[in-house]
Amino acid sequence: MGCSSCSNDKNGTPAGCGDKGHCTSGTCNKMNTFDWLSTMEVHDPSSYPLVEIAFKKGARKDFYFNPDYTHAITGDMVLVETTSGYDVGRISLSGELVRLQMRKKNFEDERVVHKVLRKANERDLEKLDEVREKERNVLVKARVIARSLGLDMKLGDIEFQGDGKKATFYYTADNRVDFRELVRQYAREFRIKIEMRQIGSRQESARIGGLGSCGRELCCSTWLSDFKTVTTSAARYQNIAINQTKLSGQCGRLKCCLNYELDTYLDALSDFPENPEKILTTKGAASLIKTDIFKGLLFYSYDSESFRGALFSLTKDKVKNILTLNKRGESAGEHLLTEESPQLREGEPEVDYADVTGGIELPNIKKRRRNKRKPGNRRPDQTHPQPKGQAKNDSENKQNPDRSRRPGRNNRNQNKNKNKE
Repeated sequence: MGCSSCSNDKNGTPAGCGDKGHCTSGTCNKMNTFDWLSTMEVHDPSSYPLVEIAFKKGARKDFYFNPDYTHAITGDMVLVETTSGYDVGRISLSGELVRLQMRKKNFEDERVVHKVLRKANERDLEKLDEVREKERNVLVKARVIARSLGLDMKLGDIEFQGDGKKATFYYTADNRVDFRELVRQYAREFRIKIEMRQIGSRQESARIGGLGSCGRELCCSTWLSDFKTVTTSAARYQNIAINQTKLSGQCGRLKCCLNYELDTYLDALSDFPENPEKILTTKGAASLIKTDIFKGLLFYSYDSESFRGALFSLTKDKVKNILTLNKRGESAGEHLLTEESPQLREGEPEVDYADVTGGIELPNIKKRRRNKRKPGNRRPDQTHPQPKGQAKNDSENKQNPDRSRRPGRNNRNQNKNKNKE
């Protein structure tokens, strides 16, 4: 991902800033809102006193009063007052666009109670980086404490305040959680003010981020600000197989992108006939197999075995005429076979497979078995070859281990050899 403010590598390809926060062009930001009005050299006669400020690289946004003495504009890092100390954020929108944004989110002006204090200096930004680095270690310890108390909840993210005196713990849970003891242990362990905030699974994915099955970053973590209800009917209208694994996103819910093209499919389906699953012709009944929505074609197959396996494409207007005849109790006089359809006549056997025995010969490849024994695990007879007679005696001694240990055995063999001589 690259933009005009990102550096280029040796080949001239944009290397990317590697930061999902705000940049100058506004093309590679997390939940960024491009303030196009501020880039135009147009004087605003009715300046709006409110600004939109983004915290933690767009993970959270809120509205604040911006007094004239601050001289803060879009893109500046500022200090804002809170109920317990101060926080550091970046102005993402200012001017008349803030009014439109508040109207979109149904945010009343009377709800804004805090204001911008001043622009952030270097020390404020250094302290902000310090508290951001502590968030991961605190999250790991917080999960261990929650698991030790046996609470049925999942901690997804932690956001420290700019001054480091307060931390907000975002968690998901199916049922109500009594975390009073948990907050006490958190306050004792981390020595800060604790705020627990329950969010949904989609909000958790938006805060954490990730990559979708399309290969792009999650929509909820980059630009999607409102979550609409997604049902399985959206997949049925688009002729998508109802596979819960493929239709679910990283949040475990149905993907939001199922709603993106739903209106287009509904407009295209409005001209299709109703209940086209069965049609009657002089050759018998035919069932609907599939539908090509944008080409306006419906594919049917006869229920009889003589035409089994053949698909016939009909236009939606032609299906409407056939259904009109069927409602009158009449069958369509025309055959579904056309010049474009496969000419499968009655009485012809259906070919399910082709016999290619002897038509294709594969080379006979014999794989050589390799000795997988390690050099140190070789057999004694391979490393030190012995005479045939000695090897035979060794094998007999292995089969009868007591034979070589009998006393006087060797002496008796020697006496027999002398008598023979």
